[in-house]
Amino acid sequence: MSNLSNLEFVALDISGKNYLSWVLDAEIHLAAKGLDATITQGNEASSEHKTKAMIFLRHHLDEGVMLEYMMVKYPLELFADLKGRYDHLKETVLPRARYDWMHLLFQDFMTVIEYNSVVFRITSKLKSCGEIIKDEDMLEKTHSMPLM
Repeated sequence: MSNLSNLEFVALDISGKNYLSWVLDAEIHLAAKGLDATITQGNEASSEHKTKAMIFLRHHLDEGVMLEYMMVKYPLELFADLKGRYDHLKETVLPRARYDWMHLLFQDFMTVIEYNSVVFRITSKLKSCGEIIKDEDMLEKTHSMPLM
């Protein structure tokens, strides 16, 4: 638990429940640090950059995950291993997000803020699974009324 202090984003939980947001956060932060090349296939990043990226990524892993991948030395290998382990979660998140989107009704909420919060939560899940939700889709969803 000592690696929970001074994190730029939430550490990857051993259950993987936050994998989709974790991988996006990791990619963004690596890019901001100029280390994004270390996680791309066929990269020619320096060993110094690979080491910095590995230290950064390991710092953002739950202790249990870190122990399981202790012998992994390269950020690209770690990313690939974690993707293989947790990327299947999209297959469980996507159907639920589609269901939630299909059954979302503006009239079920007391305030616009509550409705918008749920809309953005659902669309964020859909986008993280590769689904495209356009502004037009959100407007149509808001303005459509169910047939009684």
